[in-house]
Amino acid sequence: MKLPAGVGLGWRRQLAHYLDEAQGVGFVEVLAEHLDPKGTLPEPLKRLKERGVPVVLHGVSLGLGSAEPPERKRLDTLARLAERLGAVCVSEHLAFVRAGGVESGHLLPLPRTEEMLEVLAENVRLAEAALPVPLALENVASLFEWPGAALSEAQWLTGVLERTGVGVLLDVANLYANALNHGTDAEAVLAAVPRERLAYVHVAGGVKRGGLYHDTHAHAVPEGPLALLETLAARVGPVPALLEWDDHFPPSEVLGAELEAMRAALARGVARWEGGAP
Repeated sequence: MKLPAGVGLGWRRQLAHYLDEAQGVGFVEVLAEHLDPKGTLPEPLKRLKERGVPVVLHGVSLGLGSAEPPERKRLDTLARLAERLGAVCVSEHLAFVRAGGVESGHLLPLPRTEEMLEVLAENVRLAEAALPVPLALENVASLFEWPGAALSEAQWLTGVLERTGVGVLLDVANLYANALNHGTDAEAVLAAVPRERLAYVHVAGGVKRGGLYHDTHAHAVPEGPLALLETLAARVGPVPALLEWDDHFPPSEVLGAELEAMRAALARGVARWEGGAP
């Protein structure tokens, strides 16, 4: 898989001006659902392409964990957008978003069972055959877990990798949320992803409310996800990492400071990796 590099930022129309002028942004991620598949690309995105900034196409509505196979129309849309953007890969989620024609409006977690792995593997096979670039799948945050899970989150991720050829979009903010809310073994999940299968990393902010941690993408990144990013880099070396910010957009200097904090965490981790000390 051809990978992005450096520290990136999720492209949003509200951040287009920042990205026009920002230095050192290694790549951007564009939400497929924010683009018109038949219209022209927004001018700021065209400028990023002209500058040679690598683009990842990110989807939230494919629903690869559904019992039904992925809709051909959705796959065709992703394929068309990936080609127009010159995307290096397409990323989606280990989740389901609809059942029986009913849309959930959320990325819902999958039951961590062998049966679910088989369904997911078949849906992934269909998606990969329809896309012109490699596919990477993201671990999701959840406020609930299905009862009777046969596999831990690390075992589940290993099962996905064993049954498919996909890359992993490892979201350390989602992992941090699940560690706080469900007791997920974050270190085991980090260890479950070989470097050669890691496409890139998501980092985002959140807040604690009512005893639960909410991955909001609208607050400063706490130390927890940055510590996981550092630990990951200490395990596997340099990794591309992208900041997601979706609402309550901060001033440029705050956004710049968040990206610098990510660079610092990566640098600390890489220094440990180079020194041979995890």
